[in-house]
This record gives sequence, structure tokens and C-alpha cells, in this order.
Amino acid sequence: MGRAMKNDENSTTKGLIMADSTTSVDTKALLESLPTGLFIGGEWRDASSGETFDVQNPATGEVLATLQSANSDDARAALDAAVKVQKDWARTPARQRSAILARAYQLVTERTEEFAALMTLEMGKPLAEARGEVKYGAEYLRWFAEETVRQYGNSQEVPEGGIRMVTRRKPVGPCLLITPWNFPLAMATRKVAPAIAAGCTMVLKPAELTPLTTQYFVQTMIEAGLPAGVLNVVCGTDPAAISEPLIDDPRLRKVSFTGSTAVGKILMKQAADGVLRTSMELGGNAPFIVFDDADIDQAVAGAMAAKMRNIGEACTAANRFLVHKDVAGEFTDKLVAAMEKLTVGNGMDDGVDVGPLIEEKARQNIAGLIEDAKKNGATVLTGGEAIDGDGFFFQPTVLRGASTDSRIFQEEIFGPVASIYEFTDEDEVIDLANSTPYGLASYIFSENSDRMWRLADGLEFGIVGFNAGVVSNAAVPFGGVKQSGQGREGGAEGLDEYTEVQYIGVRDPYANK
Repeated sequence: MGRAMKNDENSTTKGLIMADSTTSVDTKALLESLPTGLFIGGEWRDASSGETFDVQNPATGEVLATLQSANSDDARAALDAAVKVQKDWARTPARQRSAILARAYQLVTERTEEFAALMTLEMGKPLAEARGEVKYGAEYLRWFAEETVRQYGNSQEVPEGGIRMVTRRKPVGPCLLITPWNFPLAMATRKVAPAIAAGCTMVLKPAELTPLTTQYFVQTMIEAGLPAGVLNVVCGTDPAAISEPLIDDPRLRKVSFTGSTAVGKILMKQAADGVLRTSMELGGNAPFIVFDDADIDQAVAGAMAAKMRNIGEACTAANRFLVHKDVAGEFTDKLVAAMEKLTVGNGMDDGVDVGPLIEEKARQNIAGLIEDAKKNGATVLTGGEAIDGDGFFFQPTVLRGASTDSRIFQEEIFGPVASIYEFTDEDEVIDLANSTPYGLASYIFSENSDRMWRLADGLEFGIVGFNAGVVSNAAVPFGGVKQSGQGREGGAEGLDEYTEVQYIGVRDPYANK
């Protein structure tokens, strides 16, 4: 099948973030301006081993840049730099830290086109979606700039008298932040911003598939006034060589990781030896539940947003479409029609809705899930195949009728594939939705608000979207339950993750009088 799939009007599908897909950025000059080294103690430096790695464009296969590849020695040097300035940074007035974040928000916003171009080049998402991520990611800088000065404690007498209780929040200390490849800017700002707000220093390890956005972000944070040593960045082809020596170092106080559940479990086991604070945002297998009283057009728009945002490469992406039997036919027909209107291609090209998958391994995994689904009763209603040519493209796909024993029901898809299943009542759909080890995002479409509360009570998920396909925001606590992780990012809760509560007991001066 060919590369492009377009509707007659070359328009986009309702529910996706679409806009002008062209850019005025000189991408060649932008790439040439990026530092290629490690950022340690306020300086760019070469890797101690001299090893490098290439960053490729998933739409074309071309090498975008060659970066220095960090090893264990580099990781330890980065932690040394973070530890060296931790005390001074913790004592920096909250207003000063807030001002740095506010300036960073301004700079990132001003550089929307540059950040968007970098993300599209190294990750593949269409420019319009990349611009959406810049706006989303920048909001974490603005939100935590405002939260920096609102780390409240408490003061009161203990009930029995004699002691006055004071609690306050203190920075947890040096942190290891590990970000994924699918949201290169937003996942960095979601971790870096609250760490800065709390007064923590950091070693940031971006994904080796998409490090260029982080390199540009570091440059931006320097310009925003972040002192040397507060943020250190090391990237390499051997993630364990970076994370393991840091987690084993007693000076490290926290690990924040976004990525697969399998890797998260390994990191949690390692962190347990040092009793480290951990925040884990892991895999998902989101149910998208459509009841018979739902506005079907609204549900389809929400489905397209929840499924096709970021090419389906998102832990919050809708995977299992659980549709009431009375509206399954209508919903399916409209979802198929919407998917067939999408244009697949290079995210830098005008009019493209769906870019490439991140790498060939990802494309092969999608193909394997579909083949297994077909063996387990699924019918392919549209798509279902890889697209020939350069890049890692895959057709937007809708399946129906797969067994709940199939891999596509049990596993995280991470691609442009929607699989539809039918249900008859609330109890059945709650059981279907919960029949997974994951518990990150879920979506409900119904016109019955009472049903929303019943489903929210029954669903074992940290996030519930009601008649909405995208619910992430800097102001809300993002995170899951079960094997989708622990802790929350964003909101007031996101700042708490980087602080410890200290209690001070003070003798009551009026005691024994």
C-alpha cells in the first residue's frame, strides 16, 4: 500500500490536533547549533570513553546528529556536580527559583517552532502535534513557577498540649530523572520543573532515540539563569551504565522514571536497597468505554484523540475500545471512516496527520500484535499493514472481534491500532476494563453523570476521562495504579514528590504554668 492516505478534501479528522504543518525554521542550521556533548557542572564535555552514537530521523533514516555517549564514569561525574551544589541550591530563595522557571517558560514558548521541528525530526510526530507538545510541556514550567512559592507547612498544638508542632517541606536532594522518547520535551519539563521548584539538583538521562530536544532544552535552561550543577545531562546507548552506579550511590535521594513497566520494576528493585524515593510512570492499557447513551460523534472524536495522539505512541493511548453492543456498529463504522481520512507521511510535510513509528522494532511489534489478533478471531476493518518505502510507517488500523486472550487485548499497543470489543452492561465492562495488570488512563463516554461516578468507583485506573479523549494537564496529578506505577507528576502532588516533610516539636512556653 502507498505512503499517503488522504480524504477528498485533504482535511484532517476531528479530534486530532491539526494546524499548519510547515515551518520557517532552518533545520540544518538548528541541528548544527546543538551541542553534542554531555552537560556536567555547567559545562559541555566529551564522554570519557570517546564513544558516540547517531540520532536518526524515523521518517527517512537519515542521521540527524552524532552525540557523545556517556558511561558510568560520566554518570558519577554528573552526580558529583549535582551533590556539590545541592546545599546552596536548596537555600536559594523560592522566589529566585520561581523566576528561573518563569523565564524558562517564556523562552520555550518563544522557541516553539525550533522545539517542534526538533521533535518532529527525531521522533516523527507531525509538526502540528509537536507544537501542541511544546505548549503542553511549557505549561509545566509555568505551573511550577507558580507552585514554587506555595510549599506550605503546618503549625498547631498537639492535642494533649505541652508541644507545639511545626511541619515544613524540604527538598529531597539529588535526583536521577529518566525520560522516554515519545514526549521528548514534556517529559523533561514534567520532571525538571518540580525538582527546580522544590530545590533539588538533578542528573537527567534522556532517551537515546530522542536526545536532541533535551540538548536544546538544556541550552534554554542555561539562558533562563539556572546555576551550574543544578541540571546535569548524560545520555548514552547503555542506560544501565548510567542508572546503576547512581542508584547504588548513597548520595542519590530519588529516582523518577517514565517508561516501560519491565524497566520500572528493575529500577524499583535497585532503588529498594538504598530505600530511595521513587516516582514511576509506567505502561498502560487504557480502556475506552462507549455506552449506548453516548453521543457517538463525540465519542469518535474522543477516540481519535485518545488513540491517534502522538501516533498512538503514548502510555495514555486508548487500546481497548469497549463498546455497548447496541451502538457498536455505528461507532465502528464512524471510527473506520475517521481513520481512513488520515494522511500518513513525514511529519515535516504539509497536511500529514500520522508520522512514522519510532523504529523498525516498534513496527514489527505492531505487525506481530495484529497477526496474533487475526489468529484469535479479529477482522481487519481498515489498515493492518506496514507501508513500504523509507521510514517506519504503519497504516492506521481498526480491528474488531479479537479474543480477550489475544496479545492485543493484554499488551500495550504503542501504535496506530484500535481494537473494538462489545459489552452488554456496566458490571461486565468494568470487569473487562480491569482485566489487565495496568492501571494508568481510562475513558468513559456516556450522557449519564451518575454512571461516571459508578464507573470511576469501579475502574482500577489512576486517570479517568469522562467524555474527553485528552485529559493531561500540568495542573492535574498524572499517574497510575497497579503495574502502571506509583507517585504523581503535575499538580500540587507533583511538587510533593520532590520534598520530604520535616516535623519540629517545640516546647509550649505555657506548659506547666
